[in-house]
Amino acid sequence: MPDELRPLIAQHFKIPDTLLESEAERGAFMRRAQREIPELLATEGYFSAQVRLRGVNSGGAMEIEVTPGIRTTVTALEIEFGGDLARVAPQRVQQMRKTWPLQPGQPFRAAEWDRAKTELLAAVAAEDYAAARIVSSAAEVDAVQAGARLSVVVEPGPRYLFGSLQVDGLERYEPLLVERHATFKAGQPYRRNLLLDFQTQLQKLPQFSSVVVNLDTAVATGQEGRTERSAPVRVQVVEAQSRKISVGIGYSTNNGVRNEVSYQSYNFMDQAWTLNSAAVVEQNRQSLTLALDTLPNPLGYRLLWRASGERTNIQELVTQRDKFGVTRTRTLFDIETGISLNWQQERRIPLGGIRETDQALVIDWHWYRRVVDDPLAPMDGNLTELKIGGTSKSLASDQDFVRSYARHQSWFALGERDVLSLRAEAGYTASTTRLGIPQEYLFRVGGTQTVRGFAYQSIGHQEGGAVVGGRAMSTLSAEYTHWFGGWGAALFVDAGAAADTAPTLQWYRGHGVGARWKSPVGPLALDVARGRGEPDTRIHFAVAVAF
Repeated sequence: MPDELRPLIAQHFKIPDTLLESEAERGAFMRRAQREIPELLATEGYFSAQVRLRGVNSGGAMEIEVTPGIRTTVTALEIEFGGDLARVAPQRVQQMRKTWPLQPGQPFRAAEWDRAKTELLAAVAAEDYAAARIVSSAAEVDAVQAGARLSVVVEPGPRYLFGSLQVDGLERYEPLLVERHATFKAGQPYRRNLLLDFQTQLQKLPQFSSVVVNLDTAVATGQEGRTERSAPVRVQVVEAQSRKISVGIGYSTNNGVRNEVSYQSYNFMDQAWTLNSAAVVEQNRQSLTLALDTLPNPLGYRLLWRASGERTNIQELVTQRDKFGVTRTRTLFDIETGISLNWQQERRIPLGGIRETDQALVIDWHWYRRVVDDPLAPMDGNLTELKIGGTSKSLASDQDFVRSYARHQSWFALGERDVLSLRAEAGYTASTTRLGIPQEYLFRVGGTQTVRGFAYQSIGHQEGGAVVGGRAMSTLSAEYTHWFGGWGAALFVDAGAAADTAPTLQWYRGHGVGARWKSPVGPLALDVARGRGEPDTRIHFAVAVAF
């Protein structure tokens, strides 16, 4: 018997826990084996399997011989499409026939046969033909010749257009909250991916705890002389609590123990605006924030107003920052773009360095694209982020500068359990001097997500006894992870540099090993890293994927 069949029988055929002592018990067992094992092997394409008893040894153990026979292969395939699908979309029909997995000459498996039919129906129903169905399917098996003739007939039904939105379940909110997130317009040809994108966007809204979206083909209407039918899109929602207070505690090696109290209102001023406020106390950072997020306008643009106060003490540099700003963003497909206007005043106190109080009114632009197979634990995909911003002394700022930043990260699946992640980032602030520029627009690296093996933000420009931000930065990282179910092991190497000028960049390198756990919020990472030239290894703990 082929080794590939042994796990199938071991999993689905029950073997007695104790020896069968009587002839009657052994006879009953053989009758069951001769009935069940051929049925199991038939699912893998072996339709002439035989099971016989070779004998019973002196200890009473039975020896069974299983002869699977010749494996059945597909000898003929016929896929028919009714309606006007073949006439309207001949290339689409050709592609579906081409990608059918059970082509002539390939082994016949029952699971593959069921999967192929499911995928074929899904491919037809994905565009235009939302009510497509398989009206007949047959697999005619000739066990003697070990061949299978497959036939499938698909009835696509009429072509559908998106109709009006019909929303049920709203109590506190107006239908506009749902309508503004629609990814299609009435009259557009039906596309399942647009419907799923619409549902995903609604599910992300904090105002709802449950969202179900479907095309109601049962009440579709059509116009005389036209083959298309218009079907309404029904949205069933369950509203979440409109206010929430939460308390959290956490830990990372970058900032130490984290304590947080936050308050959210998802219907601020009865406008479905989201109000967020949070007080965060960490070992080297304390902050108080207040943010107001409005609904998107008809073009998809939304405003985020934000005010915050923050104090940090990192690498002997104390900063106290007050900030206020507004950001206008829009997400289109997988790309988010935005422009913001931020004012901040910062007081910096470096140990043994120059004390300053700086202010800046900065215009920032960002572009962000993320395409991954899993947003929490990606195995394949990429992320790209671009930022550019600046100000002038003539705009209520203490210094002229332009800051640019770019980051790219890619994940490559190497089989089902292995993934390689590569990351590169670079930043540069163009200015005659770093003095007068808030630390947010300068660069320091070191620690989790940059260069492991070094203390958090310990690589930058040395000023007195403190490390302050410089005008140039770059980092590189490569990480290989093997997953054992929900746990993983990683090998990595990081390199990075930050300095006041690009010619003085000095690269620091770290490498190490780590453990990963797929938690509900993403992979948690525990890394042990050694920085080149550092006297000791360092432990880093944080969420492994930072978007």
